[in-house]
Amino acid sequence: MASSVKVTLRKKPNTQGLYPLAVRITKDRRTSYLYTGQFIELKHWDATERIVKKSHPNAVRLNNLLLAKLSEANTKLLELQTTKDDISSKQIKKEISAPLNKTTFKELSESYLQEIKGNGKLTRYASDKVRVDHLVRFAKNSYLTFKEIDEAFLRRFMSYLKVSKKLSQRSIVNNLVVIRTLYNRAIKQGMVGRKHYPFGADKIRIKFPETEKVGLSIEEIKEIEGLENLNKQENHARNVWLFSFYLAGMRVSDVLQIRWSDIYDDRLHYRMNKNNKLLSLKLPEKLLPILKQYDLGKASEMDFIFPEMKKAKTENPQDVFAKTKTATKKFNKYLTLIAEKAKIDKKLTMHIARHSFGNIAGDKIPIQMLQKLYRHSSITTTINYQANFMHRETDDALEKVINF
Repeated sequence: MASSVKVTLRKKPNTQGLYPLAVRITKDRRTSYLYTGQFIELKHWDATERIVKKSHPNAVRLNNLLLAKLSEANTKLLELQTTKDDISSKQIKKEISAPLNKTTFKELSESYLQEIKGNGKLTRYASDKVRVDHLVRFAKNSYLTFKEIDEAFLRRFMSYLKVSKKLSQRSIVNNLVVIRTLYNRAIKQGMVGRKHYPFGADKIRIKFPETEKVGLSIEEIKEIEGLENLNKQENHARNVWLFSFYLAGMRVSDVLQIRWSDIYDDRLHYRMNKNNKLLSLKLPEKLLPILKQYDLGKASEMDFIFPEMKKAKTENPQDVFAKTKTATKKFNKYLTLIAEKAKIDKKLTMHIARHSFGNIAGDKIPIQMLQKLYRHSSITTTINYQANFMHRETDDALEKVINF
């Protein structure tokens, strides 16, 4: 029976909701798929022409890749049919995908990084790019294959990160997580066999170390609220920090993108950048004096409350990300000075606003309500997060034992 090789879009999306481009190999009504390692949204696929639509920003490059893979597969299929009479679709796939074993770590990682960047996950892109670069620099080999990334290699890499790069155990684990993600992709796409997988109970185990989340106390926050000897920059940094804290530790990326039009009916209505969730919160009375300080700078209802995003190219996610990163660095610089003036010996940063809310909430608020306030998708995430600040039961137990 005739064999056929066609490019296709598999209707099984990944965790980001993107669909894999593949070469479909059919022989005797049995089908196998050879993955290209590229993923697109369903709306960018032309099922009739079997090409990526022009609406995709990398349509030309992806279509050239598909054409090359299709040509390569057809050439290999003709060779096999002239030398072997009886061959299955899986055998054809194995023969065609053999060159994939030579795909390097760097090649697959570049594809992975472009994918998450294209999905607008710029924070993750920036952090994962650093982690990929760590491995490439350590290997001193741009042609490093996945077979070479074995248990012994990873143990040397972990030592390098700890001794040479001075990274914490948590940061080392984050590096391993990226490598594991890429290794799983390489296995799925036929670039390396599962027998070479270097992770597992008897190999490299990935275990996140416990981290201490430190938040400010009520007294420390009152000290910050009551400071009067602040300059203009310090006062602005305090305002942004308190805005975040008063709204349950809202992320700075969300704070800076709040517009005047998002506030109506005495409530703040906004959509989170991280997971696109829509939220409505009653505007705390404590926020009103802060908002009043920025009222004179309001050009229109669509204007941003805080000035950092006023000149941002809002249609360009990379520009918004860059300005948010610059602003956060600036805020943290002035928050350090504010902590000194308030005689607070804890490290004061924008992120600690979230920890401070959790610290004061403790076990006073039902976990389901905290899940809403934190905007967590899973209550397990909320439980694990809040466990850092819930000490009453352990404190009571200790008191019962030693107070005799």
